[in-house]
Amino acid sequence: MKLASYKDGSRDGQLVVVARDLRTAHYATEVATRMQHVLDDWGFLSPQLEDLYTALNHGRARDAFSFDPALCMAPLPRAYQWADGSAYLNHVQLVRKARGAEVPQSFYTDPLMVQGGSDDLLGPCDDIVCASEDWGIDFEAEVAVVTGDLAMGTAPDAALDGIRLLMLANDVSLRNLIPAELAKGFGFVQSKPATAFSPVAVTPDELGAAWQGGRVHLNLESVWNGRRVGLCDAGPEMSFHFGQLIAHLCKTRRVRAGSIVGSGTVSNQDWTRGYSCIAEKRAIETIEDGAAKTEYMKFGDTIRIEMKGSDGASVFGAIAQRVAAGAGR
Repeated sequence: MKLASYKDGSRDGQLVVVARDLRTAHYATEVATRMQHVLDDWGFLSPQLEDLYTALNHGRARDAFSFDPALCMAPLPRAYQWADGSAYLNHVQLVRKARGAEVPQSFYTDPLMVQGGSDDLLGPCDDIVCASEDWGIDFEAEVAVVTGDLAMGTAPDAALDGIRLLMLANDVSLRNLIPAELAKGFGFVQSKPATAFSPVAVTPDELGAAWQGGRVHLNLESVWNGRRVGLCDAGPEMSFHFGQLIAHLCKTRRVRAGSIVGSGTVSNQDWTRGYSCIAEKRAIETIEDGAAKTEYMKFGDTIRIEMKGSDGASVFGAIAQRVAAGAGR
């Protein structure tokens, strides 16, 4: 099943069911009006949405209309929680090696995770608005999951059963603000602006064989200013699967329905596959040539993030954003 939230002037949007081929959609009004409503009562409401999804895919949905990603908010426009992991250790190793730092042994057994802002999540075509190019604007292509309710201390395998939906994310970073923030010893705030998500969120069964062991075994494509810069395999090199990331999050507290957990930047040891964030490209340049050459994003730059299935069809639709100058929105 594929779900989206259409812009309707409200904070939470209007829930729509989207066809598997992303061509048509249908308002879910008779079942639920908001994504969070479905997540709060998943066992009762999701089967009803599945019925509508089946009808839509077979051309039997009477009031279907053409699906337009530009009208989408984030599938969950504001969430109770957005926790981003760093599950691809190759990314961590490259960035630390570039600055002459070792990877602590604990990083190989205990996931890195940061709490992000979740009160204002961006739609797939919303601009990345920044006041200054000097902040070091960077995209980060990721996979993310949305959970149901999970008890404190849930084990990794059980945590996988709590995954309701999957999405793509662009976890924008302002790289030049990060060092000063981390030097304070607390973590990211200003250096992590609003995160954008794919047009649709999908249930795990939509991925078929690509969903294995809590990992998505498909390529994640990043296209910066019309040029493909990354086609990274999101599966085998994910050192901590989503069940482990969720278990880390709920070790000492409950996790409520509507929590979003990110994978961190998708990264591969094979550098010919490209990169899912500019910081990684700059790290590789530093390692190879002694200095970074690639500049961060400028006003007017575009970034497109998409994942296609084995049939070549887009699974989540594309995040397609432009960097815009501004002090706010």
